[in-house]
Amino acid sequence: MPASRTSWPPEAAHRAQELHECLRLTDRNWHQLKTDADRRAAELLAAALVQLLQGGSQDDACALADQGLRWLKRELKDPGCPHR
Repeated sequence: MPASRTSWPPEAAHRAQELHECLRLTDRNWHQLKTDADRRAAELLAAALVQLLQGGSQDDACALADQGLRWLKRELKDPGCPHR
């Protein structure tokens, strides 16, 4: 799909990026939050919004949104750490 040519408010992409940075899981909070379905959904939906507002791939934005919705619907769960 071609990228949208929508004209967004000037601050929208920056604010979306800030939101995603606030919500994303990091190496410091991964183990604490990896099973929190709402948090995982919010992170992925924010990432999809960033893709959309920054003119990224619509396929990537849709994939992120789809995965976020699957976490929200509790269709996805963290598989846990592999055992060695």
